[in-house]
Amino acid sequence: MAEPCLYCVATPIGNLDDMSRRACQVLAAVNCIYAEDTRVTRQLLSHFGIQNRLVSLHDHNEAGRVAEVLAVLAQGGSVALVSDAGTPLISDPGFQLVGAVAQAGFRIIPVPGPSALITALSVAGLPTDRFCFEGFLPARSSARRKVLEALATEPRTWVVYESSHRIEALLADLLATLGGTRRLVLARELTKRFEQVCRGTVETVLQAVRTDENLRRGEFVVMLAGAEPTRPQEQDNTALLTLLLEEGLSVRQAAKIAARLTGQPRNALYRLATALVQEKP
Repeated sequence: MAEPCLYCVATPIGNLDDMSRRACQVLAAVNCIYAEDTRVTRQLLSHFGIQNRLVSLHDHNEAGRVAEVLAVLAQGGSVALVSDAGTPLISDPGFQLVGAVAQAGFRIIPVPGPSALITALSVAGLPTDRFCFEGFLPARSSARRKVLEALATEPRTWVVYESSHRIEALLADLLATLGGTRRLVLARELTKRFEQVCRGTVETVLQAVRTDENLRRGEFVVMLAGAEPTRPQEQDNTALLTLLLEEGLSVRQAAKIAARLTGQPRNALYRLATALVQEKP
């Protein structure tokens, strides 16, 4: 460590054998370790026989810690940033600190390792050439549904984190906003003793969670297949039927009028109108 720098160090998400030798070396050598929860990190350091100074850095005090870190760096020291598990800043504190250190001109060095996001995607069996990560969605159902509705047409695989307290409610909101046929993969307790990956549709996974108490325990990564691209004609039909249904017409009436206006088969339009009604919350 010839120059002052901030190390962003990834730590295990469950299995302690995933801790890298480089991570241990860095955490033992820096002047100070800033940790999301010092109690969690102290247990980790103890397991590997590492003794070093720990200072808390979490959502509620991060802004105040920035000046401390910059002072250490200005004096030629180095510090490490860790979260409770996984890679710092991935739905964890550290954004303000890293930004301030970069702006101050000090070096920032990543020490890569475990990440629940990437670990889950690697076993999901969903397209991963392109994906979007939404972190934790809002806790309240009404706000959560607004986010889900905005993501309904997202073509990439998308990923969210969720806790045991809200996993069933999240899946229920997915069913209400997107329907039950979208492919979904639920990964829980990754790298831990009770690791489990559940694959199916939104509807079948929700049913599994409702009937299996174990599937409601732990920490979750939820991965959903992106929306299928729609052809221009399908988009036009959807817009027309949506307008007719919003005017109070029945599914049968909307399909009949749309068939006259577009020349499309009435049966196909009836199925599309029925699906639109079922998708409404």
